Formats: sequence, C-alpha cells, structure tokens
Amino acid sequence: MVACGGQPPKPVEAPVSAVPPAPTFEKKPGYTLKRGGGFYQDDGPADDIPVDLASVPDAVPQVEPLHRFANRPYSVLGRDYTPLQTRAPFRQQGIASWYGRKFHGQKTSSGEVYDMFGMTAAHPTLPIPSYVRVTRPETGKTVVVRVNDRGPFLHGRVIDLSYTAAWKLDLIGNGSGTVIVEKLLAGAAPPAAPVAQPRQIAATESIPAAEKPNAPNVLRDIEERGEHYLQLGAFGNRDNAESLRARLALTLGELGDRLLIRSASNLYRLQLGPWPDISEARRIAEQLQSSFDLPSVLVR
Repeated sequence: MVACGGQPPKPVEAPVSAVPPAPTFEKKPGYTLKRGGGFYQDDGPADDIPVDLASVPDAVPQVEPLHRFANRPYSVLGRDYTPLQTRAPFRQQGIASWYGRKFHGQKTSSGEVYDMFGMTAAHPTLPIPSYVRVTRPETGKTVVVRVNDRGPFLHGRVIDLSYTAAWKLDLIGNGSGTVIVEKLLAGAAPPAAPVAQPRQIAATESIPAAEKPNAPNVLRDIEERGEHYLQLGAFGNRDNAESLRARLALTLGELGDRLLIRSASNLYRLQLGPWPDISEARRIAEQLQSSFDLPSVLVR
C-alpha cells in the first residue's frame, strides 16, 4: 500500500477492462474471509456486485507502448525493484491476493482508474502495461489480466488481482492462493519513449546541496528539531508514492495518519513520522516489523 514535473500521458485503455453495460446487481454473498486473507484492512467486496461476473471477458493482449513513468526503478519497504522492460518470457509461481472496494475508482500506478470489476492486476516488476495468464494449479482455472498497477509488497505475495479476476479463480473466500503467472505477448510493441533514469539514492545517503535547490530549508529544520522518520519507499513518480500511501494508510490504522510524501532530487519518499525521540522511532520501527511485517529505514 500513493505528480511529478509533468502529467503522465493519457494511458491506452484496454478494451476488455470495462464492466459490461447495464449490469444487474445483487447484495454481496456472505463470504467468510480467513484471517490474514488477500486484501488490506477495511477493504473487501463491494456492497453490490454484478451478478454476471462470469461474463466479463478476459483481457486480450494488445500492442501497447510502455508507460513513460511507471517502469522506472523504485524502492518500497527496504527493497529495490527494477521493472522489466523486455519481451523475454516470464513465469512465476507464488501467492496471489486481491484488492477491492477501498481502491475502486482510485488511480493505479499507470494513472488509470482502478476498476475492481475489470480484468486487471498489480505486479511489482512486470512491465506496465503487460498481459499475463494466471492459473490456479490445483483447479486448472485460468484468467488473462492486464497489469496496470504496482504491488503487492507484503507477505511474499507475487500478484494482486482485481476482484473479478480473483472471483473467477475462486480466491475471494480464502483471500489468497497459489497461482502460476505467465507473461503473454502480442507482437512487437513499439519502444517506450526515452526518459532520463533518476539516480537511485539510498535511504540513508545524504543528498548533495547542489541537487536539492528547494529542499535545504526543510531538511535543515528537521535536523535542527531532531525529528526522526521511518522511510518506507522512494519513487521517481509521485503517483506510485501516493498509491503505496493509500494502501498502507488502510493497513496501519492510526499510524497511517503520520504517512507523508517528501520530494527531493527527483525522488518522492514515503515516510512515517515525525518522532522527536530516536528511541520512540525505533520502537515504532520494531512494531511495524513485528505487527505488519513492514521493514523501514530510520532517517533524520
């Protein structure tokens, strides 16, 4: 669980991600969701869902250019991610989860609006956009989805599915399950527009004064007051930082009110704080690790 100097280009909409016209609705079924399931705290199925989810077509692989911003290297929760930008085959097995009503209508990492009733998914490193076949090996059920978002970043999960995709794979009740993810190709895609890659800066690395013309006063004030922050991620695109903040705000409860995004040297850093006492910051860091499995980096 979130713009930079220029707005990202209008994304190419996948023809299969829209909800079929004029669906009928019924109240959501009374699923018993297991503890530690696949969606974030306070998330879940919609109050009303289309009765014809089975008729929502799978995504159809299209030739699309790579998103200008969403494929840059980034860091989340102490881990560095380098999105793939090649047509090489990709196959992965692991735990899939899903996200629902709390993110319905919000921006994804691609800048598109998340539609929980479409056939989309979030993946940490697959190109945006790209298409994958997701299969449950124990049942043989399979779906094809369009990757247009980043995540998941917790509990070793490999992909976050839209509500409809998870429903088709019978993952709603359990919240998560083992899947096989395979990238699908649709001919030769045109190359992405060339962009300058920002230098990756470690969370604890100081930023040279010449690189941060607008930041010195803020950083100096923090240093003088002795305030401490826990850094959870660093991105070259503000939309990615906002997307993660939205997700973590649901997970962290009251602590989520302390999430903020600070920009310096073309990076948008998601941080939690401040705490005037370093021992308190360390205590919170331990709480994040033990209660939420969230690593963090202490910065001042």
